[in-house]
Amino acid sequence: MSGPLAGRLALVTGAGSGIGRITSQLLARDGAVVVAVDRNLQAVEETIKSLGGQNDNTALEMDVSSSASISQVLDATLAKYKNPPTIVVNSAGITRDNFLLKMPESDFDAVINVNLKGTWLMLQQFGKAMIDAKLTGSMVNVSSIVARSGNIGQSNYSPSKAGVEAMTKVVAREFGRYNIRVNAVVPGFIETPMTNDLPQKVKDMVVMQCALRRFGKPQEIAEVIAFLASDKSSYMNGTSVEVTGG
Repeated sequence: MSGPLAGRLALVTGAGSGIGRITSQLLARDGAVVVAVDRNLQAVEETIKSLGGQNDNTALEMDVSSSASISQVLDATLAKYKNPPTIVVNSAGITRDNFLLKMPESDFDAVINVNLKGTWLMLQQFGKAMIDAKLTGSMVNVSSIVARSGNIGQSNYSPSKAGVEAMTKVVAREFGRYNIRVNAVVPGFIETPMTNDLPQKVKDMVVMQCALRRFGKPQEIAEVIAFLASDKSSYMNGTSVEVTGG
């Protein structure tokens, strides 16, 4: 298989739908072998089917908020491929929107545990595996423009994604000496299952505020992730790339 990622092993979280699924497809297109993980095993198996059979790709069930679950996936990956992935894309994320005054504490905890702690656990376990194997790597975290702009009803989601951006800068400094780059992509409003549930008047307002006057497509985020995963971005580290339509 040829392509800028030929011979690379990539792991994508949240790969059962949305940006994670399309990212898996683009990394495979560029030559990578893909380990696609998600809490929904059936969805991630469908993602793997969509990649075609030319590579030894794998679908695994994983909960990013559980260090034990992540360890199981890492062990399974090492058992099958003998090496850890050198590309890790952290795109798993959830929303539990509500006004702050009405938001249950459990909804705050759930979003922080998946979006922020989940990213931290992934960086820790897969970063250590890469370092132990003395491999050069690229890790890409998915943040959100609402980390910067704020968004009504997202007093859990916005800070979780702002934390992902801050963490990206810290870990990039820590892992740089091992030749492992850590960057973030900052999507605007993208056509995914997560945004499908937005009320129409909110969608209309988002479109009016965007210079390109439309939602983005998952592929438009995934292309930037594929670029950050590849050696084409070899001097980019600790940075966040906005992909918002202006």
